[in-house]
Amino acid sequence: MGQSSGYNSTSVLQLITIVSCLVVLSCSGSVSAYKNYTVGGSLGWFDALEKPDVNYQKWADSKNFSLGDFLIFNTDNNHSVIQTYNFTTYKFCDYDDALQNDTIEWSAADPSSTAPHPISVAVPLLKEGMNYFFSSDYDGEQCNNGQHFKINVTHGQGLPKSLDPSDDAPAPNSPDYRGDDSAPETIVPANFNHPIEEESDKDEASGSGSVYFNTKFYGFLIFLQIVCIFFKI
Repeated sequence: MGQSSGYNSTSVLQLITIVSCLVVLSCSGSVSAYKNYTVGGSLGWFDALEKPDVNYQKWADSKNFSLGDFLIFNTDNNHSVIQTYNFTTYKFCDYDDALQNDTIEWSAADPSSTAPHPISVAVPLLKEGMNYFFSSDYDGEQCNNGQHFKINVTHGQGLPKSLDPSDDAPAPNSPDYRGDDSAPETIVPANFNHPIEEESDKDEASGSGSVYFNTKFYGFLIFLQIVCIFFKI
């Protein structure tokens, strides 16, 4: 009897198993896209006197923040958005004595307004490490009533080109409240006018990410090599 030129069922199963593993690897070799996080979710950015259920630190502790992500503050013109890298400034809910390059007032409040109107403030995360946020108005009353939180920003994918610190222009929505020398250490480029819209916090639960082309390509090459071995090409 002549030898069979086909492959037995074991060989076929082995090939299918290997191919399946390669497919999984090629699809899992991904990194998270830049994200937009809406601070406080549906509660927005307010103190506990106005929104008793706010707990911004609990909200922040459930997230993972990286360079290039954005925080979206939905609030009104009676609440400010202050970002600082100085724990002392954060602790005292007051940026009057903050250093020139460690604190940014992204949005100033207007306590004299008799008809508050809604505003939305987009804040890019530009510096690794601890970042602190609070509202400093009414002598720190809003901050002391829950309108504050701290986050740890990791490197992630690094800053995207749209937020490249090599551009020396200050952020258009960051008021120059202390003169020309008050710009932060890492600068937002002049052409910045909106947050990155690749992915928002509403689909964080899916854990989806962008798959790099080279991961798929190398996985495909390995697959071809295995096929060649099995079929002795």
